[in-house]
Amino acid sequence: MIVLFSDFGVAGPYVGQMKAVLARLAPAVPVIDLFSDAPRCNPKTAAFLLAAYVTEFPPDTVFLAVVDPGVGDKRRRACIVRADGRWYVGPDNGLFNVVAMRAHSLKWWDVVWRPAQISNSFHGRDLFAPLAARIATGEEPPGNLISGEERVIADWPEELPEVAYIDHFGNAMSGLRASCLSPHSKLIVKSKSVGYARTFSSVPEGKLFWYENANGLAEIAVNKGHAGNLLDLDIGTPVEVL
Repeated sequence: MIVLFSDFGVAGPYVGQMKAVLARLAPAVPVIDLFSDAPRCNPKTAAFLLAAYVTEFPPDTVFLAVVDPGVGDKRRRACIVRADGRWYVGPDNGLFNVVAMRAHSLKWWDVVWRPAQISNSFHGRDLFAPLAARIATGEEPPGNLISGEERVIADWPEELPEVAYIDHFGNAMSGLRASCLSPHSKLIVKSKSVGYARTFSSVPEGKLFWYENANGLAEIAVNKGHAGNLLDLDIGTPVEVL
């Protein structure tokens, strides 16, 4: 399958245009919409979010991931990554850095292929979607295989102590894996101390708490409330661990 991960938003033509390319070049391959509202123009934060979701998908899944504020800049490379049996296609701007840091097996290609026609501002449609289709239909990566260590940004933290995503319910996912915390840990956000609970029904209505979400991230929530509004949270709001 091909899994879409982007900051394009759910409105407008962008995701639809990428899916049209996939339908033309890989019509038999299922396409899954994972995120269309990844942290906007923020590949670093998006990288921690992406890494939390990939393990739910089987080997040989192709992640077509585009958070690409440097699109059109000749210094920004395109890449194909194979990490722990899954494929990643997109810009080489840090978006796959966390996946690569945590991988037990890693291969990395600098992509040299370019289509006959390519716009300056929409490589998601013109470059990355055709590449994803080629990989998903069994073609070899059209690029130069290099050592993945050459591309991994070594000075990134193992965990991201920030808000990485706020969902429809107002729950705020951090870039912290809950497995790195203790049920006794407190999260300090906007000067508020937030204690742990197993799930929403474990606390009274209106109570602020953090829990391990379904993809292993420490997530801040309010039972039947909106944590994002209550704490005035944004992507990038710091989260301190005590």
